[in-house]
Amino acid sequence: MTDAILVLCTCPDEASADLICEQLLSRNLAACINQLPGLTSVYRWQGQIERSREIQLIIKSRDALFEPLRQCIQDHHPYKVPEILALPIVQGHQPYLDWLTQETS
Repeated sequence: MTDAILVLCTCPDEASADLICEQLLSRNLAACINQLPGLTSVYRWQGQIERSREIQLIIKSRDALFEPLRQCIQDHHPYKVPEILALPIVQGHQPYLDWLTQETS
């Protein structure tokens, strides 16, 4: 088991995705973030089924940084209830994991 995590977060547009990425990286809360545009999310919101085009962020960080990372996303995200889900990284290429730790220290 490692301390590394992947955090998933969807954003409604490129501007909000870019802002969140810049904030997380400038605060060393993430080592790398992938932006996957063109995502279609289908979900239930306030009793209605909704469909939205979104950008998926895949954020590489460490478990010890989850709370400040979560707060940073929440502070800069336009959604009332943003997706912020952390997944543990069980194993990985050790040089990459070392780099991730270096970039978030």
